[in-house]
Amino acid sequence: MNRRNFLGLATGGMFAATAGTPSILRANSEAGEQAMTTETSYALTRPAYIDQSHLVVTDLGLVSGFYQSMLGLKVIEKTASGEVLGVGDLPLLTLTTAKNATIAPRNAAGLFHTAFLMPDRTELARWLRHAAQNNVALDGASDHLVSEAIYLSDPEGNGIEIYADRPHEQWKFHEDGMVEMATLRLDLQALYNSAPDERWDGMAAGTAIGHLHLQVGDIPQADAFYRDVLGLKLMARYPGASFFASGGYHHHLGANIWNSRGAMARAGNMTGLSDYKVRFNDKATLDAAVAKLDALEINSEKRDGGVFLKDPWGIGLTLSA
Repeated sequence: MNRRNFLGLATGGMFAATAGTPSILRANSEAGEQAMTTETSYALTRPAYIDQSHLVVTDLGLVSGFYQSMLGLKVIEKTASGEVLGVGDLPLLTLTTAKNATIAPRNAAGLFHTAFLMPDRTELARWLRHAAQNNVALDGASDHLVSEAIYLSDPEGNGIEIYADRPHEQWKFHEDGMVEMATLRLDLQALYNSAPDERWDGMAAGTAIGHLHLQVGDIPQADAFYRDVLGLKLMARYPGASFFASGGYHHHLGANIWNSRGAMARAGNMTGLSDYKVRFNDKATLDAAVAKLDALEINSEKRDGGVFLKDPWGIGLTLSA
């Protein structure tokens, strides 16, 4: 697909957006010198945020190559069973494989998408220009009021969102504390046109996993676990979906039943999302979450410098500070 067709199809609505819904990197030139400053993303300054994600794949080389060439991640570490990818020295995504890995059915609980948060809108536009020049197929694009988002999938069907937040001051909140979100058409051509005409060198410093969107079997059960057990606040509801966050972010975690209503716990050797990490900026908040797990007698164990447990659908998560 050439660039004109790529952008024409996406902005013309032929890509239906089915998905839910900053550090800021600025370059300033003074006296002929360029100074770079990085400001931590609002999503990552909250009491808790998503730190890393772990996917199980069948073809490690193919999938890793996609995240490197199409998303601009770099290999930080190689392990016996996989690779750790990230931006600079910051790990974001672990990919592993195993001989007994089996393809997860589309209606299984697990990953809906991993959402990579760009430092700012300019970096989102720069990535879009790169995607167009490399004929990357998109699944959708949406304006969510709080953010602008582009959707695609990796070679094994794992969903990906590339997005940039609008400034937090522009978000609208309801009296109950929930945030105003929507799924509107995103003008990809205008976004593309705003990109600087310069070489793209991969994901910029400050890129992070802004949120994870999960496929679950039941929304009330998801509310009971992510809100009532982990202590995240319910920030928004869509039909068949809930969005949870810490500290007033629009969402660090989404959960939907659009493909997976009634799904049971994942098998241990399924491809897709194996587990993820939740990082707490405040140890007291982490301690309160762990105390709640103990009080409710939810199975957990100390692992990798944190506390590991599984949600009701067998998706692992590690809480750490």
